[in-house]
Amino acid sequence: MKITKIHHIAIICSNYDRSKKFYVETLGFSIIQETYRIERDSYKLDLKVGENSQIELFSFPNSPPRVSQPEACGLRHLAFEVENIEETVLYLQSQNIQVEDIRVDEITDKKFTFFPDPDGLPLEIYEK
Repeated sequence: MKITKIHHIAIICSNYDRSKKFYVETLGFSIIQETYRIERDSYKLDLKVGENSQIELFSFPNSPPRVSQPEACGLRHLAFEVENIEETVLYLQSQNIQVEDIRVDEITDKKFTFFPDPDGLPLEIYEK
């Protein structure tokens, strides 16, 4: 067996319209396809991230909230690479998004920080 890449990341949101606006308008991901599945009362929005990655944004009625504080076992966060972290932080702050202080990875010496999506999912930006 040989895994060649991560194909997509799936995210379940509590408010589809709010999350769609955040991921498309604020973060700038383009829509590949949007599907409403009537039998599940659920949207599935396929988003293009960079050249080779995708996010599947799902909405389901009455999904339980994500446990994140204290940190639970499982996927911890989703990280995106950026060219200039200071510029990206200023942009996110201009969109009224709370961004943590920029830190430096002690192993790679690269700058990074975190901010939440509309449901509090921790998202990271990591400087190239």
